[in-house]
Amino acid sequence: MNFNIPEDIAEIINALKQFVNKVVIPLEEANHELLYNERNYYMEDGRRNPEVEALRRQVRKESAKAGFYTMFGDKELGGEEFGPLASLLVNEALGKNFPNRKLIEHVVIPSPFTNGLTPVLKGLNQALKDKFLEGIGSGEKTLCFGLTEPDAGSDVWGIKTRAVRDGNDWVINGTKQWISNAAYADYCLLFAVTNPELQAKRKGGITCFFVETKSEGFTVDSIIATMGSLGGDAAIINIDNLRIPNENIIGELDNGFTKAMNGINNGRLGMSGKCIGSAQWALKKAVEYSKIRRTFGKAIEEHQTIQNMLAECALDIYAARNMALHCAWKIENSTKTPTKEISMVKAYCTEMMGRVYDRAIQIHGGMGLSNELQLEEGYRMARLLRIPDGTSEIHRRTIARSLLKGDLSFQ
Repeated sequence: MNFNIPEDIAEIINALKQFVNKVVIPLEEANHELLYNERNYYMEDGRRNPEVEALRRQVRKESAKAGFYTMFGDKELGGEEFGPLASLLVNEALGKNFPNRKLIEHVVIPSPFTNGLTPVLKGLNQALKDKFLEGIGSGEKTLCFGLTEPDAGSDVWGIKTRAVRDGNDWVINGTKQWISNAAYADYCLLFAVTNPELQAKRKGGITCFFVETKSEGFTVDSIIATMGSLGGDAAIINIDNLRIPNENIIGELDNGFTKAMNGINNGRLGMSGKCIGSAQWALKKAVEYSKIRRTFGKAIEEHQTIQNMLAECALDIYAARNMALHCAWKIENSTKTPTKEISMVKAYCTEMMGRVYDRAIQIHGGMGLSNELQLEEGYRMARLLRIPDGTSEIHRRTIARSLLKGDLSFQ
């Protein structure tokens, strides 16, 4: 392995940092009271303020013009198709230099799994690609990923939403829950059971449909406010006799689960990179504060307890970063997906971020609990990230199953 950042990725990171400083930060500063006062950021029903949405759209479109918004998309969709290593390192740079920013998170760069030029869109027929891809790639339009349900989270085979054939249409009924961006999306990648017998055997029977969210029968019932916020990004969708043409099937009939997993590795590596970068930022804050905060007549950096906490943060970050780099290298240099290692990285990096932020808050004492330092927001984010894209427990199950099947390699 070569641990030097590849030259092309280093150039992207430098250009991206310049873009954020030139375009995004001035917007944030000019709209600080709107973006960082939750009473202004969210409306009473928990949705983001339309003015916030307008700013997010503006940043998406500027990012798309600069080539960042689409750089992880497949070339056949109009993207640059940068892989897991780029996803890891670019997200690390954003997390390290611009953590907890309202106009950066999933805005400058979308999740490569669920928004933007997601690889799921490769399954669209050409007519739909011609009609919708330009708006999606430009950042003008956004998506949501309609898979999770009240009784089907980690076990996606348990979904109950049904699609029944009626002539050239499919009539869909059901409920989706915890769907990110649902309240703001123009289109939904909607998963429904089309063959209950295959679904019961866990051998297929689930189909993915491309749905315009303004369609009759598609309703966002409510926003799910999350962990200390007045609103949120996730929502509940009610699907009532929604009619979708057969040509809106993405990929193959009864084979939507395969589409659901498309791009998830890049997404997990990107999330891990964000955790690694954000943890480095938190550690830097803790180191700086330990030098200026004095107790019992000396700076707290001289106390062994503080030194131990700082060292534990460094141990965690170093282990996580090198684990993730090795995993990205394996993905890009192997014909077989390193499933065990991907699960290790996602579980470890998200948990690591929580441990680092917890220590950083403790080192800051009372100041660590204040909103102005952004540590508490990062701590909340770290706790949230242990659940989406596979819970830590599900990833441990994946790791254990790989081991029990004989995959004992750590090379």
